[in-house]
Amino acid sequence: MAWDFETDPEYQEVLDWADEFVREKVEPLDLVWPHRQFVPLEGRRRDAVDPLKDEVRRKGLWATHLGPDLGGQGYGQLKLALLNEILGRSQWAPIVFGCQAPDTGNAEIIAHYGTDEQKERYLRPLLDGELFSSYSMTEPHAGADPTLFTTRAVRDGDDWVINGWKFFSSNAATASFLIVMVVTDPDVSAYQGMSMFLVPTDTPGVEIVRNIGLHGERDNEGSHALIHYDNVRVPHDALLGGEGQAFVIAQTRLGGGRIHHAMRTIGLARKALDMMCERALSRQTQGSRLSDKQFVQGYIADSYAQLLQFRLMVLYTAWEIDKYNDYKKVRKDIAAVKVVMPTVLHDIAWRAMQVHGALGVTNEMPFLGMVTGAAVMGLADGPTEVHKTTVAKQVLRDYRPTEDTWPTEWIPRKREAARAKLAAYLENEVGNL
Repeated sequence: MAWDFETDPEYQEVLDWADEFVREKVEPLDLVWPHRQFVPLEGRRRDAVDPLKDEVRRKGLWATHLGPDLGGQGYGQLKLALLNEILGRSQWAPIVFGCQAPDTGNAEIIAHYGTDEQKERYLRPLLDGELFSSYSMTEPHAGADPTLFTTRAVRDGDDWVINGWKFFSSNAATASFLIVMVVTDPDVSAYQGMSMFLVPTDTPGVEIVRNIGLHGERDNEGSHALIHYDNVRVPHDALLGGEGQAFVIAQTRLGGGRIHHAMRTIGLARKALDMMCERALSRQTQGSRLSDKQFVQGYIADSYAQLLQFRLMVLYTAWEIDKYNDYKKVRKDIAAVKVVMPTVLHDIAWRAMQVHGALGVTNEMPFLGMVTGAAVMGLADGPTEVHKTTVAKQVLRDYRPTEDTWPTEWIPRKREAARAKLAAYLENEVGNL
C-alpha cells in the first residue's frame, strides 16, 4: 500500500517557513502596494521586494514549477500545490516566489518548446523575475473557441506579419513580451493551422487599445488588454515551436495554468473560511454568539467540506501530473478541478461575507473581490461549461452502451441470474421448510 496523506517532515519545515514568511513579510505588500504586483519593480518597491526574493532563493523555493533542466527547482506539481496554498492568500506572494500567473505557464512552454536563443532572451529574465509576460490568445468575437480565431500571420520573405485583434490579454500593459496565438494556414483545420509567436510589446504595430478592468476598477486602469496587431512584423525565429503547433503547445500551457489557479484558490478560500470562523466566534446577536446559530454553523460546515473535497481533488491531480508527466493523460481531472474551482471560492467567500454583515460588502473587507475573482476563474483558461463537456466526454470513454432493451442493472434479470447461481442453496432452503 502506498496511500499517504502526510507531507515529509523536511518539506513541512519548508512550508512552515513559507507560511510565516508570507504572513509577516509578504502580505504587508498587498496593503501598501495593492494591485501593483505586475508593475516592473523600481525605486522603493524594488528596495522592499528584491531582498524578499533573495530570501526565497536562499530557501530553495524560487520557480518551483519547473525542473532543474528547465531552470527551476524540480519540486514537481504536488509540492508546488502545497506551497501555492500558502501563496494564494496574497497578491504579491507568487511574484516574490517566482511562480505568478500567467508567467508560470508561459515559462513552461518556452522551456519546453523554445530555442536556445529564445530561452536566453525570454525565459532566463522571466525566471529571474526581471520582466513579465502576457498570453495573447482570446479574440473579441470568438470567446473561448480558438477555431473561430481570425488573427493572421503571413510570411513576407524571412519575416512574419501579424494582423488582427486580441482580447483579455492579461498584464499586457506591463509585460515585456507577448505569446500570440494566430492562424498561419487558413486552408487546414485550426488544430493544424495555428502557430504561436514571441512578440516584444514594443514591436511597431502592437497597439494596446485599452486596458479593461474588472468590476469596481477604474476605466482603463485594469490589467486585461484589448490589443490591435496592425502589420506587426517579426522575424522567422519569433515562431515558438513548429509552425502549426499552437494547439499542442496550448495544452501544455493551459493545463499547467488551470491547476496552478486551483492551487492558489485553495489558499484564498481557506482565508475566507478563517475569517468566517473568527467572525462567528467574535460577534453576538440575540443573546448568543454567531457561532451558536445553526445557520452559521451550517455555513461553516458546508464551507469546510467544500474546501476539503476541493483540496484533495487538486492534490490528487497534481500527484497525477507528477506521476505521468503528461498533461493530456490528466486532462479529465484538470478539467474537473477547473469546473469545481469557481463554485468553491464563490460559495465560501459569499458565506463569509454574509457572516460579516454590512461590513462584509464594503471595501474594508476582501469578500466581494473574492466573489469577482470566482467569476473570473469560471471564465479564465476556458469557461466552466466547456470544461464540463470535456469531463463528460472523457468519463464516457470508459463506458459502453448496452445492446439489450433493458439496462445492465435491471433488477428482474439480475434477480433471476442470482437465483440460478444460488439454486442449490435455495433448494436446500425449501427442503428444510
